[in-house]
Amino acid sequence: MDQFTQKYIEGFMGDVIAKNPGEKEFHQAVREVVESVAPYIIENPQLLDQKVLERIVEPERIIIFRVPWTDDRGEIHINRGFRVQCCSAIGPYKGGIRFHASVNLSIMKFLAFEQTFKNALTTLPMGGAKGGSDFNPRGKSDAEVMRFCQSFMTELSRHIGADTDVPAGDIGVGGREIGYLFGQYKRLRDEFTGTLTGKGLAWGGSLLRPEATGYGLCYFTEQMLATRGESFKGKKVDISGAGNVAQYAAQKAMRLGAIVQTLSDSDGFIYDPEGLTEEKMAYVFELKNIRRGRIKEYAQKYPSATYYPGERPWRIACDIALPCATQNEIEKADAENLVKGGCICVAEGANMPSTPDAIKIFQGAGLLYSPGKASNAGGVATSGLEMSQNSMRQHWTAEEVDTYLRRIMSDIHAACVKYGTEADGTVNYVKGANLAGFIKVAGAITDQGLV
Repeated sequence: MDQFTQKYIEGFMGDVIAKNPGEKEFHQAVREVVESVAPYIIENPQLLDQKVLERIVEPERIIIFRVPWTDDRGEIHINRGFRVQCCSAIGPYKGGIRFHASVNLSIMKFLAFEQTFKNALTTLPMGGAKGGSDFNPRGKSDAEVMRFCQSFMTELSRHIGADTDVPAGDIGVGGREIGYLFGQYKRLRDEFTGTLTGKGLAWGGSLLRPEATGYGLCYFTEQMLATRGESFKGKKVDISGAGNVAQYAAQKAMRLGAIVQTLSDSDGFIYDPEGLTEEKMAYVFELKNIRRGRIKEYAQKYPSATYYPGERPWRIACDIALPCATQNEIEKADAENLVKGGCICVAEGANMPSTPDAIKIFQGAGLLYSPGKASNAGGVATSGLEMSQNSMRQHWTAEEVDTYLRRIMSDIHAACVKYGTEADGTVNYVKGANLAGFIKVAGAITDQGLV
């Protein structure tokens, strides 16, 4: 990178950090994009003159609100709610809602910023947003979760709508929470529209939506592996997480012939050298989705598995790593372990799960590495398909949705190859994803004037 470009990057980041102090996750997400798109911006000075990147980095709207609720004992609790509406240049805001104790403004802004580029990559007309609360549904009764969701939606409802902002689920927000949120929205607005995605099949949901992020991750990984004449067949796969994305990534990888060795939650991970089977996956679905238990119970049921409390699965040698838990879960030492263990491919199912130091190690070792904004875009893509079905009052078959999903993930991979292929023929998926998404968003912003 030449000196002028580096100076531009550091100057831009200096302004971002000064304007958004202490928001380290947001700084990290912005820097990754700026480093990829800076040469293109400098080659196209009209983007500099119109300050297009500065406009994308500054959210169009940030809503922060109080969420009061009562537990089953009648005690009052106060949480904080967020909705960051980052960019609506190519469509209504679209992005998940996260309920987790770690939620803060920095995390919401980083996720909304990432979502803007991810949604652009899907080719569907969706802008970028993200929302959530520092409420933790773990250990709460259904009645407590319902009261919280109703209080949260009472404020959020005035800022969203089918043609304005369409939230979905994320960490801590599954089918149960979406149901409570949708019910309260319908009660308050007196309308039945596709304002949330991830709905139940009986009331506007799409087939394959729960599976979409995990399945899409595997479809994208297949495309990456094919560039080197490889496939999932016979490969050992490490997966982090045990929620929606991890479950269906494990299921699809297993069905594509892989040996899925690990799953995890915030307490630790399990390692099953025999690999998951359909029977074991059925147990995981029941454990996590119905009983809302902990992954250590898997090792108690299946003697072939070992449970490692307080650890992440990246110490286990594998061919393919699919991080599907949360941001910055793969650090430098974890990346070094994966490289030493013979890993050939890392595809992100979570949002920004690899630290910058980890990414440098992956790229320096010549691994296939994909950022989440490309490889985990299948979830929001299928949410977009759910929006289309709601608008048309139609219900597509699972086969139709899967066909669309495969095509979208293939198109995203092709865009990454187009914009990320280096002089030596290797594909820099980070550069490709960021540049492809930026070019689409930047074009829409300049077309619409200074708004």
